[in-house]
Amino acid sequence: MIASMRTGLRSQKTAAVCSVILAVLFLLSIMAPWIAPHDPVQVNLAIKLQSPSWDYPLGTDQLGRCNLSRLLYGSRISLGFASLIFISSLLIGLLIGTFAGYKGGIIDQVLMRFCEGVMAFPTLVLVLGLVGIFGPGLPQVILAMIMVQWVYYARMFRGMVLSLRERNFITAAKISGSSQWTIIRRHIVPNVLPPIVVMGTLEIGWAIMDIAAMSFLGLGVQPPSPEWGSMIHEGKSYIRSNPELMLYPGIMILIIVVTFNILGEALSERFGVKRRF
Repeated sequence: MIASMRTGLRSQKTAAVCSVILAVLFLLSIMAPWIAPHDPVQVNLAIKLQSPSWDYPLGTDQLGRCNLSRLLYGSRISLGFASLIFISSLLIGLLIGTFAGYKGGIIDQVLMRFCEGVMAFPTLVLVLGLVGIFGPGLPQVILAMIMVQWVYYARMFRGMVLSLRERNFITAAKISGSSQWTIIRRHIVPNVLPPIVVMGTLEIGWAIMDIAAMSFLGLGVQPPSPEWGSMIHEGKSYIRSNPELMLYPGIMILIIVVTFNILGEALSERFGVKRRF
């Protein structure tokens, strides 16, 4: 029991530290227009590849653009759109998975066979295929990722609903005359949503990496918009002379993804939620 309490306290501390780090990063991304020292897309070849200075704390890139400003603005894309993908996928998966699990029958079978077909392929491969159909660009990448990600949430929601719909409190609600919509809204969703939200902290990190990967391949954010994946792509030609052009955005991706994963592991340990992978 003492060991369990220690584990719980450690998980709480870890979750608190990670939450503070992420809160700071989200705040910096929101405040980017006010705290960034320069315009992130302003080109000035006279100061290209400049070393760090008071005016340019992280130096400039190959086009004379402020690295710090581009990192701050890039965080708005990585964090903002990764959160959008997570929330959209979660809501779609919630609606479809809850409906399929509660209704059952042929609808459940068809939807789950579709989900299993999608889950048979690696996520990034499917996203690449969809982006190839839709065309390059950030909106297309976001749409493709949502179309792929929702099936995982739908599958998990459906499994949880199946385990809940025969519980005594659901039976009591049916006997009392509650409608199906009322049962789903008041009894099903509140019981299945918290574990999935915990699970989502692990998924946001994957979304950030996928957005960066798409931009690195030239399929996501298009120049000159600042995004960490595209910054790594632009800096790879200078890896010998100016490796910091790749290191800065790479370190930011590493920090955020690792922090989200540590937070997700801590919450999973605390609430007893198993990972998808």
